[in-house]
Amino acid sequence: MIHFVGAGPGAPDLITVRGARLLGAADVVVYAGSLVNPELLSLCRPGCEVHDSAGMTLEQTTEVLCSAAKAGKECVRLHTGDPALYGAIAEQMAELDRAGVPYDVVPGVSSLFGATAALRCELTRPGVTQSVVVTRAEGRTPVPERESLRAWAAHGATMALFLSAGLLEGAQEELLAGGYASDVPAAIVYRASWPDEATYRCTVGTLAACAREHGVRKTALVLVGDVLGGEGDRSCLYDPGFAHGYRAAEGGDGPCT
Repeated sequence: MIHFVGAGPGAPDLITVRGARLLGAADVVVYAGSLVNPELLSLCRPGCEVHDSAGMTLEQTTEVLCSAAKAGKECVRLHTGDPALYGAIAEQMAELDRAGVPYDVVPGVSSLFGATAALRCELTRPGVTQSVVVTRAEGRTPVPERESLRAWAAHGATMALFLSAGLLEGAQEELLAGGYASDVPAAIVYRASWPDEATYRCTVGTLAACAREHGVRKTALVLVGDVLGGEGDRSCLYDPGFAHGYRAAEGGDGPCT
């Protein structure tokens, strides 16, 4: 069996209990060495065969995993964050399907949530926005025109930009052209949950300058939206005037009554 495991955003204790257990039992581990915290490898048992995929191709990683699995070995493919977001696991699973090798996926804590924890913010606030757009700026990897930053910006929702720290000049232009005001709050979170984590608050109009000032060009997540600013409305869920299946209303004349 091959287990795709989300390693979390960086801190070694943010891997899931299941992920840690599988990593400790693995005979073979292929990990994304350019992103995954190497401290996680301390969870591997003595004698575990470890491969750093940073310099490997899809074909090479597939060969290592398939050969080991067919030999009856337990394998872990260790990805940063949650492998479903920009983890390139679909192509790996397609190769395993063609080879007839079984696998499963263990979710992980995304760097998006590592970043929001660092900022101590909530992505969805009543009266502000109830939607989050997870996307990236266009670079060498193209983005469909209908999913451009300019198109998404027209919604005014919270936006999380992955893989975009080195593309903020163009990203800023697109966000402003799409409808965000220049004073809409923004933040750059560098290496969320790592020992050298850093957060830089700015605005949409100063995103590129903020990144330049602090020398941030990679391994950072960018958040944009009014949720990063002032307070929103109170949630109806805990309002005394709001009845639901677990609590009767206690009266009141507010918007949640």
